[in-house]
Amino acid sequence: MLGAARRGGGLGEAGVGVTLEGRLVVAISSRALFDFEVENQLFEQGDDRAYMQLQLDRLDQPAKPGVAFSLVRKLLAFNEPGTQRVEVVILSRNDPVSGMRVFRSAQHYGLPIQRGSFTRGAPPWCYLRPLNANLFLSAHLSDVRAALDAGVPAAQVYPLSARASEEHPNEVRIAFDGDAVLFSDEAERVFQAEGLSAFQQHEKDKAAQPLSAGPFKPLLAALQRLQRDGTPAMRLRTALVTARSAPAHERAIRTLMDWNIEVDEAMFLGGLPKGEFLREFEPDFFFDDQTGHIESAAQHVPAGHVASGVRNA
Repeated sequence: MLGAARRGGGLGEAGVGVTLEGRLVVAISSRALFDFEVENQLFEQGDDRAYMQLQLDRLDQPAKPGVAFSLVRKLLAFNEPGTQRVEVVILSRNDPVSGMRVFRSAQHYGLPIQRGSFTRGAPPWCYLRPLNANLFLSAHLSDVRAALDAGVPAAQVYPLSARASEEHPNEVRIAFDGDAVLFSDEAERVFQAEGLSAFQQHEKDKAAQPLSAGPFKPLLAALQRLQRDGTPAMRLRTALVTARSAPAHERAIRTLMDWNIEVDEAMFLGGLPKGEFLREFEPDFFFDDQTGHIESAAQHVPAGHVASGVRNA
């Protein structure tokens, strides 16, 4: 269960080692948490010395909030004195010198982030395993793919996405696509191979048979536990936003019921663009496996690409 866990940055009481067991662990890159797009231009040019110097020159200048800032800030608000339910860890291709600015920026905004790994360009995803991370957000597609292959829910953030609304300060809002995200890509494979009519008939015939779990089912389950064991000061609201429509809606709903997982809203859009619907829901983050849906969503809300399933093979 997500609940109280040991705190601190060294050894716990009586010499017992610190553990993150029982916490919702979010691993996030510095570009996902903060707006480092100007600095990143130097990094992408391969001039890491100039990048490091620029970050050092700006050490006392807090970075602007990035695309996943609202999600992280609200999740951390589930923590209370003596009860740490959420742990956020920086997992970044930045160098250790630039890492100083990341931590200072977090401190400036009152984000209690204490842990981080900075790899100076090397893939950092391997550190997800010792962290037992529930979610990894990064701007690097290769790291996201590797994390998904390792069984960690992961998404490539779109750094230029619209920022989250400030209309729901006491509510974390997260929206998920269905197939290849919460669910397996079983039904999507039928659609790709045989078309819409075959897909609809397939899902109607198998309405009572739950879909297999997709890469983000463990995250949704962990979020539900966080909501159940959480604090009255912060709540969670989730939405399923899918291109499915009736009669294929029933299998999706029955699958969630079989998992004993609830969502607050379900939108069966039948192929309509998702962006404007998400604009009205105002999530702190939206996850989808199709880049077209992410591009539509990113005009209105923070969004990330889940590079899984047959469409991303």
